[in-house]
Amino acid sequence: MRLFPVLALILAPTFGHAAQCGNDSSGWSAWKAAFATEAAAAGVGPAGLSALANASYSTSTIAADRNQKGVKYALNDFIRIRLGSLDSFAAQAKKHKNRNAAFFQSLEDIYGVPSGILLAIHGMETGFGRTMGRTRVVDSILTVAYDCRRSEFFEPHAIAALIMIDRGMMTPQTLGAAHGELGHTQFLPGNALKYGIDTNGDGRVDLYGVADALGSTARFLRAKGWQPGQPYQEGTANFRVLNEWNAATVYQQAIALSAERIDR
Repeated sequence: MRLFPVLALILAPTFGHAAQCGNDSSGWSAWKAAFATEAAAAGVGPAGLSALANASYSTSTIAADRNQKGVKYALNDFIRIRLGSLDSFAAQAKKHKNRNAAFFQSLEDIYGVPSGILLAIHGMETGFGRTMGRTRVVDSILTVAYDCRRSEFFEPHAIAALIMIDRGMMTPQTLGAAHGELGHTQFLPGNALKYGIDTNGDGRVDLYGVADALGSTARFLRAKGWQPGQPYQEGTANFRVLNEWNAATVYQQAIALSAERIDR
C-alpha cells in the first residue's frame, strides 16, 4: 500500500475571509476570483485552479442544504426506511463479504476494523456503490464553501477537492453527493485527502474504487481511535468512534447492529 502525502495545513487554514461569501448566486464569480488567490496560496496547482474557474453554482446543492431536517426518526423507523430490515441488509452485505473474504480480512489485520463495520457503512452510504451522487463534486463543494451558512467549515474541503484534482484523485467532472461527499463511502474532500490510501497498489488513490474506498474508511476509523479486537456496540469506546463518521445516534446504532449480523 502506498500512502499519498497530505498537506495538513489545508485542514485548518487561516483564510482571512478575503473571499466574500454570499446567500445567492449574485456574488459567485467575484467569490471564485478571490478564492483562487487563497487556493493558490494553499498549494492548489493549475488543474485545480482551472476547475475552480470553470465551476458552476449548484442550485441543487443549495436546495438540499436549505431543506435539511436532520435525522429525527426513532431507531426502528430509521432502519425500516434506510435499510428495509437489519436481516435483509446484513444478507446483502454478507454476499459482498463472501466474494472477497481475503480482502476484508486484510483490512482487519492492518487496521483492526471488522468487515461488518466497513460493509455497514458502505451499504448505508451508497447501497454498496449503487448511488454515489449526481452532482459534480467541484460544483457542490465550492457552492457550500461560498454560501454564508457554513463557509468556514467547507472552505478547507473545497481547497482539498481542488488539490485532489491536481493529484488525479478525481476530475472536474467527478460526481458526488449534494455537499461534496464522494466515493463509495462518501468522504468529504478534506477527509479523502488526509485519509485516502492506495489500497490496491495501482499508484493512485481512487475513492470510486471499492478497495481504496474501504481501505481509506478503515484507516479513518483507526485514526479516530478504533480499538482492534474490542466490542463496538452502544456504550463502548468503538461505538463512540462511529460518531466521527456520522453524528446521528440512530445512524451509529444502525451501523453497529448491522455489523454484528454481518460478522456472525
